[in-house]
Amino acid sequence: MARPITLFTGQWADLPFEEVARLASSWGYDGLEIACWGDHLDPWRWDDDEYVAGKLALLEKYNLKVWAISNHLKGQAVCDDPIDQRHRDIVSDRVWGDGDPEGVRQRAAEEMKHTARIAAKLGVDTVVGFTGSSIWKYVAMFPPVSAETVEAGYQDFADRWNPILDVFDEVGVRFAHEVHPSEIAYDYWTTVRTLEAIGHRPAFGLNWDPSHFVWQDLDPVGFLWEFRDRIYHVDCKDTKKRLGNGRNGRLSSHLPWGDPRRGWDFVSTGNGDVPWQDAFRVLNSIGYAGPISVEWEDAGMDRLVGAPQALEFVRRNAFDAPAASFDAAFSTR
Repeated sequence: MARPITLFTGQWADLPFEEVARLASSWGYDGLEIACWGDHLDPWRWDDDEYVAGKLALLEKYNLKVWAISNHLKGQAVCDDPIDQRHRDIVSDRVWGDGDPEGVRQRAAEEMKHTARIAAKLGVDTVVGFTGSSIWKYVAMFPPVSAETVEAGYQDFADRWNPILDVFDEVGVRFAHEVHPSEIAYDYWTTVRTLEAIGHRPAFGLNWDPSHFVWQDLDPVGFLWEFRDRIYHVDCKDTKKRLGNGRNGRLSSHLPWGDPRRGWDFVSTGNGDVPWQDAFRVLNSIGYAGPISVEWEDAGMDRLVGAPQALEFVRRNAFDAPAASFDAAFSTR
């Protein structure tokens, strides 16, 4: 199967795109999962053939390929309520405009349509990202939240994302939603409900990132099996829990990344609690042949150390399924 291993550029967007390509190539990555921020990729230039050709030429220069692009930041703004300073910090001036919340949502939705278009121009069939959620703010369920309010949140998601997915269908690209707290789908049951809200349309699938399951005490491997027909992309990120002392909480107490008082932290792939070998075995079982993308996030490790180390870990552990059953040799016929 020899799945390609890519580096997600989202945490590297402070560097010029060519520098990230140079680094990834020097470490031995097969390609990049390109983020649509920094100077890495601008979806609004989807109809600029020279711009798109330049990105492909740069990848070729460094012997890299692209199988997926990502636009988490603008996807987040499509459904979010409230729209506030957090979004001003992560979206472009073009999307922010005058900051009117509904205007931000509409412009973010338009960028997601352009993201599908530029993916198709690049020869890519998968866009990874977030959806945002108008009901994540109610997750604590107090003051009491009615069932009607929750239902309205899923309807808002469907109303805003179905027109975006129509464009994905038009250009032959799929959206891989990253199941993640703060999104419309953040665990097993909300994923079930999200797929129901859009009628299980094939344009909408899942990006499996196990780091967000571990700190919620969800089974990331079981999730792979349950949603095996919807796993459109895989991100490799790890999480380390520190919940055993009776003081560190799962909600992390508004403490910054890397603070030892947090109940958990993202760590570089292979340094946490994700059961990677079981996960790779199930990926083999479900026939996942797409890229395995390293998403480097670790407040306690330099990325220039973490990224090549993660690549070596994934290459060592993401073994292919056997060509024949081990007990085939027992047959005398």
